[in-house]
Amino acid sequence: MDAQGHGQADDFDPADQWVFDPNTGSYELRLNPAGDPADISPQERPAPRPRSRRRAPEPDPEPPPSRGRRRAAGKSEKAEKPTGPTSRRKPKPKKSKGKKVLYWTSGTLAFILVGGSVAAYLVYQHLNGNIKKVDVGENNAAVSDGPMNILVIGTDKRDGKGNEGYGDAGSVGHADTTLLFHVSEDRTNATALSIPRDMITDVPECSTKQEDGSRKKISGDREVRFNTSLGQKGRDPGCTWATVEKLTGLEIDHFMMADFNAVKTLSSAVGGVEVCLGKDIDDPKSHLKLSKGRHTIEGEDALAFVRTRHSVGYESDLDRIKLQQQFLSSMMRKMKSSGTLTSPTKMWDLANSATKALTVDTGIGTVNKLKDLALNLSKVDLKNVTFVTVPVYDNTDGATVLLDKAKAEPLFAMVRQDVSLTEVKKKEKADKAKQAAKLKGPKADPANVRVKVLNGSGQMGAAQETVDWMQNIKGMIRSSNGGNASAELKKTTLEYAPNQADQARRLADSMGLPASALKEGTEDAAPMAEMTLTLGADFKGAGTPISAPAKAPKDIQRVEADDKSVCAK
Repeated sequence: MDAQGHGQADDFDPADQWVFDPNTGSYELRLNPAGDPADISPQERPAPRPRSRRRAPEPDPEPPPSRGRRRAAGKSEKAEKPTGPTSRRKPKPKKSKGKKVLYWTSGTLAFILVGGSVAAYLVYQHLNGNIKKVDVGENNAAVSDGPMNILVIGTDKRDGKGNEGYGDAGSVGHADTTLLFHVSEDRTNATALSIPRDMITDVPECSTKQEDGSRKKISGDREVRFNTSLGQKGRDPGCTWATVEKLTGLEIDHFMMADFNAVKTLSSAVGGVEVCLGKDIDDPKSHLKLSKGRHTIEGEDALAFVRTRHSVGYESDLDRIKLQQQFLSSMMRKMKSSGTLTSPTKMWDLANSATKALTVDTGIGTVNKLKDLALNLSKVDLKNVTFVTVPVYDNTDGATVLLDKAKAEPLFAMVRQDVSLTEVKKKEKADKAKQAAKLKGPKADPANVRVKVLNGSGQMGAAQETVDWMQNIKGMIRSSNGGNASAELKKTTLEYAPNQADQARRLADSMGLPASALKEGTEDAAPMAEMTLTLGADFKGAGTPISAPAKAPKDIQRVEADDKSVCAK
């Protein structure tokens, strides 16, 4: 692992450097790094500002007057108007109490956010030193213009400060709680997929970075618990990353990993998180003891809440996931509330706690990169954020669960194609309606559809499989195999001319192509010309619709992030 240790002292608080000056009636920044600069190399330390040197007073051209003459001169100066140039500066107005508070608040935020001052530099170094990084072999940009997928891993690793007394001491840690947070390309909606830790799946081969900089290959495993994708055989978050990509067909951009202590520190940093219970709970294993109703919890109580499962539902991991989804939804609401965003103290506590709690990939391994990512993702309205559990059913052993492919695949397809699980704003509906118009209109007879199929899916034989299906099942006898595409594609595309639109609509209807897959040219084609269908990574087999369903499958476990009425039972 390429991990960084903690940076500055834990008790460093930038608010302590703002001191009230009774002479001016406002707060002033007084720097006292108290040893922090000693940890900064001379090359990194900002250049000190030169001290001003006071000049010795020049001798008066005339001898000073006697005491009596000075008094007389003083009286005459008061009586006469000044003969020199008048000052253009206006006297400073006395600050009102409201303005003092405003200046203090804005000054503190500037102190934290602006990188030009020594104080801000120290804060930046402090927060940067908190962050731990793992090189998983990917170095994606912090923010992209397209959809983004962030893998969030909660590990059950028991060692480290604040984690004592929980379960197996010295455990290597597993992927105990895993969420794939997908944010749509237009940032109007997001879907968080909760992956059950006890789900049986395949963990593919992966590689981890060693201390000497080399990479070590770790063999994969078939039909094992999902949580073994981390920790077992020396697997790091990159192995969980690869497992989730194989499971969902989604490409991950970044990961964030946190241990037990993160729940305690973050919940306290925001001043507590409100949760709701439909009954009294007394769970000796998680140490949660709360009465029925609403509670604001933090610290140890917050950790106990997200860990409990023996007093809710059927005492399964799926029931615990419901509690975690409720907790995370409530924490997101609290983080975006005005009380948190306008409080310098809470903002500092939150930033300090979050950077200490997180282990991330190198693509977001600095404060600035994390800030850019957070600002970009914060565009999503909480009303359009949905937590949903990957559909599973009980295995025969009674201890594990199996993927319910009939429900899971349509759900994964919706996420891959940016279909929101909630109602989004009218503009997006209008844009999608305009795009969907491509599919409306007359459709050519299947025998008149001329199309060349190229394989850009990465699956061997996909083009021929599709041609056989078209000719034998759908009656598209004029289809042909064009071989492999010049490059693999993420999504299937159909290129056609305006005078082939009826053929395109027939093919799209047969294959279940989304409107976004249709790429219409500007010039008409010759009468016998072929359209070009290039299969992408979203191709799941001939006869399997490529287009995602408009609505999520029924009876899946889901929680809306903005729903405050959720109550665990």
